[in-house]
Amino acid sequence: MSLAVSVVIPVYNEGEAIIPCLDRITDAVKMPFEILVVHDFPEDTTVEPTLRYAEKDSRVRVVLNELGRGPAFAIRAGFEAASAPVAVVTMADGSDDPHAIDPLARLVERGVVVAAASRYMSGGSQVGGPFFKNLMSRMAGLTLAWFARVGTHDATNSFKAYDLEFIREVGVCSDTGFTIGLELVAKARRARRKVAEIPTIWLDRAFGESNFKVRAWLPAYLQWYRFAYGPKLGPEAIRSFNPGPTKGV
Repeated sequence: MSLAVSVVIPVYNEGEAIIPCLDRITDAVKMPFEILVVHDFPEDTTVEPTLRYAEKDSRVRVVLNELGRGPAFAIRAGFEAASAPVAVVTMADGSDDPHAIDPLARLVERGVVVAAASRYMSGGSQVGGPFFKNLMSRMAGLTLAWFARVGTHDATNSFKAYDLEFIREVGVCSDTGFTIGLELVAKARRARRKVAEIPTIWLDRAFGESNFKVRAWLPAYLQWYRFAYGPKLGPEAIRSFNPGPTKGV
């Protein structure tokens, strides 16, 4: 049976906490899937427990990100390593609901190039998290939905499914943080390709500390926010657009 979805998890020293994350995904996803646990360096504490898990479940793979340090490059490495036509990016901290993976992937199968799990549409919710980060995310998502008509109320959420053929068409150039989610929504809008969303309830991580760096990553988010507004572009024009490197990983 061919794979339907590759679940990409960027990690950074999650240690044994990766085990319940993998358990939740393997219990929730019913489509044929693989899980790619993507790390930046061999000594990452996530590697050893993931390898133990993979010995019992061959659907789990460890992927070394050799493109560059940080979550943006880890996600890109996951896309490159994916064996399925659809990739879903989710976090290792338990904040995302893995039961949303199947419906997100099915939207892509039906012709959507980006399917977002939305905290800010009717039926969605966000529980916990830093106030300023939440406020900026909500305002960015709602204004993009209202004024740029991007197809989702939550363009900044990382929990999304992607058509990997579309990604190969338009490319990915994010090198900072978790801006890939916003980049690909903006590119889909400029290409006038379909974006859809389903509601999700996001829960603040129950363990560890968040690696989200608001100040360091804000310039990159603003670049893709602005790019979402504008006339239709062809794949080559979209692919050639590169806002340049930004500070921070």
